[in-house]
Amino acid sequence: MTAALDGVTVVVTRPAAQAGPWLERVRALGANCIACPTLQIDWLVPDAAMMQRLRAQPWDWAIFTSTNAVAAAAAQLGLPLAARHAAIGHATAEALRRQGITVAAQPAAANSEGLLELPQFSGVAGQAILLLKGEGGRELLRDTLIARGAKVLPLAVYRRSAIAPTREAIAGLAAALDNGRRVVVAVTSVEVLEALLRGCPADLAPALRRSNLLVPGPRVQAAARAAGWTGPIVVAATAEDDAMLTALRQHLEGTAPGTC
Repeated sequence: MTAALDGVTVVVTRPAAQAGPWLERVRALGANCIACPTLQIDWLVPDAAMMQRLRAQPWDWAIFTSTNAVAAAAAQLGLPLAARHAAIGHATAEALRRQGITVAAQPAAANSEGLLELPQFSGVAGQAILLLKGEGGRELLRDTLIARGAKVLPLAVYRRSAIAPTREAIAGLAAALDNGRRVVVAVTSVEVLEALLRGCPADLAPALRRSNLLVPGPRVQAAARAAGWTGPIVVAATAEDDAMLTALRQHLEGTAPGTC
């Protein structure tokens, strides 16, 4: 029986520590994989002033934006951190549950917009909300919750740093592009995409931009087009494994509504 991804080369750009489950799933479907992490994750230790703010009052909510936020907070701060805990995304919710934390809010859409649509966060005036996140990134959650009257403390507990692709990754990518194989580059954020394009050798960049690109949502899609990506872009609903894999399979079967 032919596997769903036979003959496809998937370029996996996730940080090495997080890529394992995705690599296993796409390989099980027949894909050849090139591990090409473009970022590394470093935990950030809150300084004394931030720890004082953190401990100064009880928190109504702690919102975790990623599995990295859960891991860093559990190791450096200890859990629980608030009366109730919320997670953006299924994987983040599962990471909290493995720490023994009940997840009181989890949006169906694994993004900030989805969480803000939940009824728990529509009337937050006067509530104290702790936002566990990576350094930088979007400010939509913080700004919207503050606008709704909440007291919000954003706490960056990890940093994403760009890293250069390994020689092995570049050699594998060059061979796949040169041999005309079906190449799908999977990225999970604008930051990952930008790091990939910065780290790609100039002689490979045109062929890379002509290949298939798998992204989570229209924001990353728009960033790719702005960066000169000319190949097909497959738009998944979220960056979670199930959504990315569904979009990839639909694209290869010619049924993906988000391909452009």
